Amino acid sequence: MSGVGRNTFETIKRAALPALAILIIANFLGYAIVGANGILSWGDYRRQKVERSMQLAQLQAERNRLAHRANLLDPRRADPDLAEELVRGELGLVRPDEVVIPLED
Repeated sequence: MSGVGRNTFETIKRAALPALAILIIANFLGYAIVGANGILSWGDYRRQKVERSMQLAQLQAERNRLAHRANLLDPRRADPDLAEELVRGELGLVRPDEVVIPLED
């Protein structure tokens, strides 16, 4: 009886290290495939890149628009039409011969 128990224990002892190594390798493979930076995440990264590129293009267009508007407001060479539009919009000034048509934002 003790020989059978000892044989079983020796077999388990010999198999423990390779089994542990296989579990560790399987864990790393699982993360490499399904993890946050795994193979299956590449499609999501591509989709995010396209979305962010579109967002960047919109922000660059808005920045260019604001830079142009800021150049028009330069005190040394301000655009008179834009200055009048801003002043009248802020102060609510209307000439007697004008008709005001309110627009919804």
